[in-house]
Formats: sequence, C-alpha cells, structure tokens
Amino acid sequence: MTKIDVFSGFLGAGKTTLIKKLIREAYAGEKLVLIENEFGEIGIDGGFMQEAGIQITEMNSGCICCSLTGDFRAALGKVIDEFAPDRILIEPSGVGKLSDIVAAVEQVDADIAINALGTVVDAGKAKMYMRNFGEFFLNQVESAGCIVLSRTQGMRPAKLAECVALLREKNPGAVIITTPWDELSGAQILAALEQKDTLAAALETIEAEHDEHEDEHDGHEHHHHHYDENGVCQCGHHHDEDEEEDEHEHHHHGHDHEHGHHHHHHHGHDADEVFASWGLETARKFTADELRDILEDLSDAYRYGTVLRAKGIVDAGDGTWLHFDYTPGEIDIRRGPAGVTGRLCVIGAQLKEDAVAELFR
Repeated sequence: MTKIDVFSGFLGAGKTTLIKKLIREAYAGEKLVLIENEFGEIGIDGGFMQEAGIQITEMNSGCICCSLTGDFRAALGKVIDEFAPDRILIEPSGVGKLSDIVAAVEQVDADIAINALGTVVDAGKAKMYMRNFGEFFLNQVESAGCIVLSRTQGMRPAKLAECVALLREKNPGAVIITTPWDELSGAQILAALEQKDTLAAALETIEAEHDEHEDEHDGHEHHHHHYDENGVCQCGHHHDEDEEEDEHEHHHHGHDHEHGHHHHHHHGHDADEVFASWGLETARKFTADELRDILEDLSDAYRYGTVLRAKGIVDAGDGTWLHFDYTPGEIDIRRGPAGVTGRLCVIGAQLKEDAVAELFR
C-alpha cells in the first residue's frame, strides 16, 4: 500500500522548506514520489527538488482544484503504476483547497491510504489571510489533521497564542506545531503529521495497557470513569485533564473523521475565479539591489493589485544567479544554482498583469 502525505498551505507559508526537511530527516530509505502543482504557468520549484532525486510531476496548466477530474488523478494513478512508491508527497498549490485534494485522492482506484494531511501556516500572517482569503485559507486549516506553524522564531508569546487560538477555533482537533522547525527533528514533525504524537494516541496506548493489566488481574475491583456530555465524571469525581475536552472537541462540529483527519467538502469559488498568476521567462540580468527594489514595489496594491506571492530565479550578471521569494512584508534574495533561463512568477488577487510585466521588464 502506498501512503499519501499531503502538504497544503497558503502562498509562501513554507511547504517546500518543510518537505525538504522531511526528505532529509524523516523519509530516509523510502521510495518517494512528489506530485507538485503550481498555480501559474511557470514552475519554479521543480529544479530544487530534482536535486534530492525525487521524481516530480508538475502540472502548470492551472490550480489543482480546477483539474481534479483530469490531470491530478491521472498523474497520481500514473506514478503509482510506474514507480510503485512507498509514499507519495502531494504539494498542492498555495490557493488549493485541501478538501478537494482529499476528494480527488479518494477517487483514485489504487492501493493507497491517506496517511497525513498537513497544513503549513505562516504564524504572522494567519489573521490577515483568514480575514481576506477565508474561503481558501480556512479550508486548508479546517481540513488538516496537523497544522504546522512556520516563522514562529522570535514571535511574542501573546501573538503566537492569539494565532493558535484562531486556528483552534476553526479546527479543535488538529495537532498544532508551534515550536520552530530547527528545534525539531524531521521524525518529530512526521509523528505529529501522522497523528502518532497526540493526546488521543497517548490515551489509546494507556487504555490498551490498562485493559491488558485488567485481564491479568481478573477478579480485582476496577473503576472505570464515565462522562456525561459536558465532560463531567458520572462517578462523582471531577477530572480536569485535557483528554475529556479533547474527546468532545473531536465531535464538536459533526465532521466526518477518518484516522483523525477532518474531511470537509466545501463549495464555493475555484481558485482561478479569485486569484491570478503571471509568469515570465527572461534572459534579463538583475542586480540584487535592483531586484529588491522591484519586489518592494510589489507591495503597492494600487499599482499592481494585491500581490500575495512572487518567486523566481534570475541571472545576476556576475556569474551567479539570484533566487528570490516574496510574500507581503517579507523579501528573501539569495545566491543559488543557475537556471536554464530566468523564470519568475507572481500570484495575487486583482492582479494588474500589465503593470507587473512592465516592472520586471
């Protein structure tokens, strides 16, 4: 049986970084296939992953949610038939709905099992994305079995707690990772994604051990605690442990559950009705300062629309290449391997493509 691990997350949350860490630290010895979907015409990340020896199927014709009956299912079936992997990693577009991915995977006629449903959330931007792009952002949060917070280093405790409370309100049962990734091993993160490091799992283990112990000592008096719908022990004692609360939270909204995951089937807009992408292949050379000025300009919503993500690889003109990432309020420019040509992609809402094109040209 092939395990399916899905890594969703809004634009620029850090999905690719997390997958790289897990490939290095948690998936050693497994035969892996990564299926990656870019919303937009030009795939940027493919070259990065090929360095790790991972087979990639890039589907750049559009958002994964818009091609569920075609490319995605066909690609999934094809890689299973051709590669017989131990595990398939699916990295949907940042504006993809996680519930749609789950529905598509469940329709594939193959010996597969959804093993992990993770959503990466930029802790500093959760409130803003929830307010402005709730339909897509919330679907990813509500459908996850594990929410992995990124960029928590140096966050004020109160702000981090506010973020967790917002997410917990939308998904009471998910595991939420708040510890900075560099303080955790890939194995620890994978255990959380697979629901192995949860209170529920711990309780199941304790209960199993208790039952075993009870069988060994049959005839002795044992007390079992039964709780009413408010979590109050009917034996007259009060138990303030978190496990009763956790158990009730899992049924709070009446969601369907399978292996601890929340499956939501929301209806609404497709990503291409709300978001637009613009891509360019270019031989133009950019200095680092010039590129930074361009990326800073992208924050001008009046001129360019609401730019949510930009990334690419361009020639620096000095024998090196610049790799860049942009999300609102955050710019990262670094030196990296050369590309066959310069490539860049910009994603946003109400995107003014002509103005964006002029900026980069």
